[in-house]
Amino acid sequence: MAVETVVPAANGNAAKVGPATHEKHAEKLRFIEEMTGNADAVQEKVLAEILTRNAETEYLRRYGLGGATDRLTFKAKVPVVTYEDLQPEIQRIANGDRSAILSAHPISEFLTSSGTSAGERKLMPTIKEELDRRQLLYSLLMPVMNLYVPGLDKGKGLYFLFVKSETSTPGGLTARPVLTSYYKSEHFKSRLYDPYNVYTSPTAAILCADAFQSMYAQMLCGLLQRLDVLRVGAVFASGLLRAIRFLQLHWRELSQDIAAGTLTAKVTDPSIRGAVAEFLKPDPELARFVAAECSEGEWAGIITRIWPNTKYLDVIVTGAMAQYIPTLEYYSGGLPMACTMYASSECYFGLNLNPMCDPSEVSYTIMPNMAYFEFLPHGGDGHHPGEGVDTAQLVDLADVEVGKEYELVITTYAGLNRYRVGDVLRVTGFHNAAPQFRFVRRKNVLLSIESDKTDEAELQKAVERASALLRPYNTSVVEYTSHADTKAIPGHYVIYWELLAKDSSSSAAAAAAALARDGVMERCCLAMEEALNSVYRQSRVADGSIGPLEIRVVRGGTFEELMDYAISRGASINQYKVPRCVNFPPILELLDSRVVSAHFSPALPKWIPHIPGHN
Repeated sequence: MAVETVVPAANGNAAKVGPATHEKHAEKLRFIEEMTGNADAVQEKVLAEILTRNAETEYLRRYGLGGATDRLTFKAKVPVVTYEDLQPEIQRIANGDRSAILSAHPISEFLTSSGTSAGERKLMPTIKEELDRRQLLYSLLMPVMNLYVPGLDKGKGLYFLFVKSETSTPGGLTARPVLTSYYKSEHFKSRLYDPYNVYTSPTAAILCADAFQSMYAQMLCGLLQRLDVLRVGAVFASGLLRAIRFLQLHWRELSQDIAAGTLTAKVTDPSIRGAVAEFLKPDPELARFVAAECSEGEWAGIITRIWPNTKYLDVIVTGAMAQYIPTLEYYSGGLPMACTMYASSECYFGLNLNPMCDPSEVSYTIMPNMAYFEFLPHGGDGHHPGEGVDTAQLVDLADVEVGKEYELVITTYAGLNRYRVGDVLRVTGFHNAAPQFRFVRRKNVLLSIESDKTDEAELQKAVERASALLRPYNTSVVEYTSHADTKAIPGHYVIYWELLAKDSSSSAAAAAAALARDGVMERCCLAMEEALNSVYRQSRVADGSIGPLEIRVVRGGTFEELMDYAISRGASINQYKVPRCVNFPPILELLDSRVVSAHFSPALPKWIPHIPGHN
C-alpha cells in the first residue's frame, strides 16, 4: 500500500511528493507523519517515560521530584546543566559505581564526544536500548531518500566508514565514539539484507582498526564494483576527501592488484583478505581504466569518471564541514550532496526530509520520539559552564519560533537531564507540528578540520606554551590569529604570528631568521600541537585526518593593518579586538601577503588513548 507524505521543497514551502513504492518504506513514512503530526503529545509522553523509569535515580531524587512526571514540576525543580556539572557523577560511573546514579538501566558503555572537556573527550553514558533508538532513525533515511532518488535498490553505496580506537574506563566500561559503537554492534554486523542499503565495502574492512588497511580494502572494493555504485559517501565531507586523496596516492598499487587479482601484502588483516578474495579476480581491462583515469593528474570530476552511475554524495556538509563544499564539487563534477541526518554522541536528533536540497538550505526535522527537547534562546546569554541559566527562558519543541536561534537542551533515556548540547540551531519552518532547524554552529568552537573542536581558550594556551620557546631568543608573540586550511588534504591549522624582537636593533624578520636557523619555529609548531586536546592529537596521530600544524610569521605591523582594514569596513576603533580565527578571503589575502616565513610541525604530537580516571 502506498502512502503520500508532504516534505519541504527547496524554497521552504511544503511540497507533495509521490507515493512510496515499497511497503516497508510506506510504513516508515507513516511513522514520520505520526510522530511529527503529534510532536507535543509525543514529547509529553517521552518525558513521562524518562521520569518514570529514572524516578529512583540518585540524580532525580536529589531534586525532589517525588515521582512527578509532568513538565511543570520537572522544569521547576531540575536545573539546566553542562558537562562540567555532571562530571562528578560521570566519573563515579567510569570508576565502577554501578548504582542508579543517572539512569535506572545499567550504563552499557560510554560514547566519547568530540567536544572536549579540559582537553579530553567527554564521556557520554548510554544504555543498550539506545542502539534500538539510533537504528530506528537510520531506518527512516532511505524511505525519504527513495522519494527523491528512485531506484537505489538497483545498485550499491560506496561508503568509506571507519572504526576508531576504543579504551576502557577504570571501572571496566568500554569508551568509544558513537559510530564505532554502532559499527561494532550486532545491529550493524548482523543486519538483514536490504536492497536499498547494500555497501561495496565488506564489513571486515569497516571493522578493521588499521586506517590504511581499512581504506585500501574499501577503495579496492569500490573500484571492483564501480558500475554498481549509485551513491558515494562518508560520514563527514572531510572523510570522503581523504578517500580521494588516498586514491591519488595509491592508484598504481590498486591497479596492480586489480590486474593481477591479488591483494597487496600490506593488507595483513586475515578477515579483510578473506572478504576481498571472494570477488577479486584478475581484470586487466579495469586496471588499465583506473590507471588511465588517475595517471593524467586531472582530478576534476574523478568521482563521476570512475563511478559513472553515481546519483549523489552522501556526506555531512553543514557546520564546519561547509568549508569542503567547493572541493567536493570539483571532484564530483557538481553532484548533489545529501545531508541526511543530525546526530551526536549525546543523542540522535532528527533527519532531513528534503535531502537533495542545496547544502546551504539543509534543515533537519527533529523527531520528537528520540528524547525530550528544550531550547534556550540564543543571543549571547553570557553563561559559561557552571553558571546558572534562567530556566524560565527555555522553550518546548512545539513552541520555538521561526527565524530565531536556540541552543539545544536535551533530556535522554540514558540519564542526561536538561543537558546543554552546545549546538546553536536556527528554526527554518515546521513539518506538521515538528520544527525544522538549520545547524548554525557549535558554541565557542574556533577551529575544526574534522571531528576536532578547538576553542579560543585552548588556542591561547597552545600559543602561550609554544611562545615560551622564544624567550631565550629575547623574542615574543605580539599578536596572533588562526585559520583552518582545508585547501590541501588533509587540512591543517595555520597560526599567524607577529613577533617582537626585544632587542630594538633587531627586526622581526631577523629574529625569525635566527629562530629558523635553530629550528625553534618548528619546535613551536610541535609545542602547540602537544598543547591541543586529545581529539586533535588522535586525528593527527591515529587517523591521519589532520596535517601538521603550520606557523606563518608575518612582518611587523601586520595586525595594525588588519585593524585598519576592519575599521575601514565599519568596525569601531574602541571595540575592535583581533579575531582569533579568520575566514574572510580579503583578510586571509592580507595576512598571506605579509608572511616572511612558514614553518611546519616536524613530528607527530604525543597521543595515547586516555580516559579520565586513569593515571
